Amino acid sequence: MRDKELYKALVEKDSAYEGVFFVGVKSTGIFCRPTCPARKPKYENCEFFTSAKEALLASFRPCKRCRPLSHPNQVSEVVQKLVEAVEENPEKRWCDADFRALSVDASTARRQFKKRFGMTFVEYARARRMGLAMKEIRSGGAVLDAQLAAGYESGSGFRDAFSRIMGAAPSRADKRVVWKASWIDTELGPMVAISDEEALYLLEFVDRRGLEREVERLRMKNKAAIVPGETGPIDSIRRELQLYFKGELSAFETPVKMIGTDFQKSVWCELMKIPAGTTVSYADLAAVLGRPSAYRAVARANGTNQLAIVIPCHRVINSNGELCGYAGGLARKEWLINHEKKMPKKSLLQKA
Repeated sequence: MRDKELYKALVEKDSAYEGVFFVGVKSTGIFCRPTCPARKPKYENCEFFTSAKEALLASFRPCKRCRPLSHPNQVSEVVQKLVEAVEENPEKRWCDADFRALSVDASTARRQFKKRFGMTFVEYARARRMGLAMKEIRSGGAVLDAQLAAGYESGSGFRDAFSRIMGAAPSRADKRVVWKASWIDTELGPMVAISDEEALYLLEFVDRRGLEREVERLRMKNKAAIVPGETGPIDSIRRELQLYFKGELSAFETPVKMIGTDFQKSVWCELMKIPAGTTVSYADLAAVLGRPSAYRAVARANGTNQLAIVIPCHRVINSNGELCGYAGGLARKEWLINHEKKMPKKSLLQKA
């Protein structure tokens, strides 16, 4: 559903949308249910989510008025108590003694959270911590600072936790498709890679806003569980990225899987033909595709690219020569363009 439709439902407090979406308010940092009685935010301050978990991972905290983590007609005192305790100290890592201090049975907490929200209390607390960590990274903070703020003393523990939020655990995967996710450090900041044993599905900077929702859409669309791990394609792209950032690679050979419409795929394929160190405009791409008036559609397709650097959407600029939007940030876009100007002008063609 489009954001404007959801915003209309929010303004009208339409109860038919209860459980369908949650709204994060950027100006306050809270997220609410559609029927929240609070004053409605401006449209530009809204971010919409299909689950409470998505909102938590995007660093929003639950509203105290509409209590989005409680069933609208049945509020659990145990759930209320635990949510309030988490908000008092969101960086806290919970243990059995903490439950006893609140006179709460850990198994009861696990069962009630699982029934209400599809995740255990420990998963909720972890998601809240990781949301804060993602906010720290997005605001320009060091990954190490975000890691420590989230309560992880080791980098590997932080990365594993980041991966675990992306999908079901292996024991719950049953017969579903299982993809692997891994963290890749680069000169421009950490990236996350997702693949199966055959091809790479996603490669994106960790601090890209909306990454969590993008991963969730990818997971749901393909009915895949995403778990921590390594695969041949992930090992391959990690090695190739190291060479790329050293200026020693101008052609990625890691196999990829493009997931999109035929038009989007046609745009992405043209992007991969742009020689390193050169740039084109959206109008140029539209003309090459034989649809010169479709430059806005080309721009949208460019923005939905899920394979950063490999599909070089950073090589597209405005017709006037100015840099334009890039999900990884304009500073990264400028760096990548300048970096590639030092490379031999070869096409970054991708093996399908």
